[in-house]
Amino acid sequence: MKKTVLSGMRPTGKLHLGHLVGALNNWLKLQKEYQCFFMVADWHALMSEYKSPSGISNFAVDNVIDWLSCGIDPESSVIFVQSQVKEHLELYMVLSCLVPLGWLERCPTYKEQKKELKAKDISNYAFLGYPVLQAADILLYKADCVPVGEDQLPHLEICREIVRRFKSLYKKDVFVEPQALLTKVPRLLGIDGRKMSKSYDNTIALSDSPEMITKKVSSMFTDPKRIKRTDVGHPKQCNVYNYYEVFKPELKDEVYNWCTKAELGCTECKQKLAGILIEQLSPIQQKRAHFESHKDLVTDILRDGQKQAAEFAANTMKEVKEALGNGLL
Repeated sequence: MKKTVLSGMRPTGKLHLGHLVGALNNWLKLQKEYQCFFMVADWHALMSEYKSPSGISNFAVDNVIDWLSCGIDPESSVIFVQSQVKEHLELYMVLSCLVPLGWLERCPTYKEQKKELKAKDISNYAFLGYPVLQAADILLYKADCVPVGEDQLPHLEICREIVRRFKSLYKKDVFVEPQALLTKVPRLLGIDGRKMSKSYDNTIALSDSPEMITKKVSSMFTDPKRIKRTDVGHPKQCNVYNYYEVFKPELKDEVYNWCTKAELGCTECKQKLAGILIEQLSPIQQKRAHFESHKDLVTDILRDGQKQAAEFAANTMKEVKEALGNGLL
């Protein structure tokens, strides 16, 4: 039998190139090798968007359309919305009783997220408990593996600690300790040179029109040392060159040469990059147009995914309640 993987995204905005190279391309590979549960993490989104939550449901559908357009296959993967499976919060409540506050307060990603999301008021109980809900998500489906970046490893270790504590308290092997699937993610900064983030408004969305892509690429920061057209460039210090390395690696040597020899200006270089991005996003956007005009298909996919996820989750919760001595109805 295939091993199980769980992964998800928070529906807090339009998906962008960072999501494509950082997650979706990896999901395409994973769904061929594992039984995959791909989750719209709307409860997680609410933790930071609770002051203006009205957009979460729209972004949830919009994000799933991007998943499908990129090739995530509902015939081989379970695609569902977290809040539509009630067992997520049920298990979250059980696990919350087991987790000492110190585990959460020492979690380095909690402090990092508070710094990164300064525009959001996330000094709340829910955000502190983010790793516990994440653990509930993973353990409900008895995921063997979780694709994560290195910054998420502390969360996964908390999840494993929860598994051990549950077994120690109730003497039952209900859960497996999930292992990290560390994936090498291409370094991709936003168009302003900072971390690509919806909160910084520095992204290129998968659904951006060719005109918008051209406009955004034209505004990208380039080599700060190249002032005049005749100045030689320093590609390794240029964000535009990094995009070539990620999206058109077969051209990187040519780009490196024309930049270091001042054979082409930054404006022309960015025009070529815009054309490459438009070309690569074109098939995704064609599929996206189909799903946008047939949203009933998306609704059906999410309904089927919810049924499959709920069935698995219900069986897990039955085992949890039995381990608790049927103290819960």
